[in-house]
Amino acid sequence: MKNYQILITNDDGIAAPGIKALTEVMQELGQVTIVAPDSPQSGMGHAITINNTLEVKYHPNYLETDHAYSCTGTPVDCVKMAVHEILKSKPDLCVSGINHGSNSSINVIYSGTMSAAVEAGIEGIPSIGFSLCDYSWNANFEPIKPYIKKIVTEVLTHGLPEGVILNVNFPKTELIKGIKVCRQAKAYWEEEFDKRINPMGKEYYWLTGKFVNHDKGEDTDEWALAHDYISIVPVQFDLTAYHAIQQLNNWNL
Repeated sequence: MKNYQILITNDDGIAAPGIKALTEVMQELGQVTIVAPDSPQSGMGHAITINNTLEVKYHPNYLETDHAYSCTGTPVDCVKMAVHEILKSKPDLCVSGINHGSNSSINVIYSGTMSAAVEAGIEGIPSIGFSLCDYSWNANFEPIKPYIKKIVTEVLTHGLPEGVILNVNFPKTELIKGIKVCRQAKAYWEEEFDKRINPMGKEYYWLTGKFVNHDKGEDTDEWALAHDYISIVPVQFDLTAYHAIQQLNNWNL
């Protein structure tokens, strides 16, 4: 197999068990470079740092690689830093994760894990975001490692359509039934703010809510995960709603 150059990042931070597990798998496939946030950056979406400085720290022999760096910025900052400052050339692949928690359905919009993969896709790098539906820091990643290797090998062999990134989610089970290529479920968060008073008498808020899925389709990522299948959703960074162009052209603009 070709000595592939693989960029690894995440949003849970360089010390997260998920990125360690992903690195172990990628080291079987090529030369890895890790560029990840120095602290957890979940829910940062596609945020970038523009009003502050960025710092990069080198971590020699981290996870048995001499190519590991942490960055004080967001997951997207990490990809930008890797592509434009750290790497001598664009890698053959970028993998992001393994995220501690689901990034299925609407969560893909908020996910720092997926935004990092999307940023690599914008740079023309085949990219995959991996997430496990287990928020525990001590989540068991061992059962999903063979599937990660299989999916990555297929992408390295066949490539991806232009502008397409893969959003891969794993169910929380050791008895995975298989892999399904899906669409994103039409689900959302019913959100509210928990209003509280601090000891100084000042008001503050915690964002809370529950995830609601009214999509009954059996071709969605939520259905697949609920039935112990791995979901793969091809996503894109072109947000144009092409089906609406003709309707808008009929307006009196």
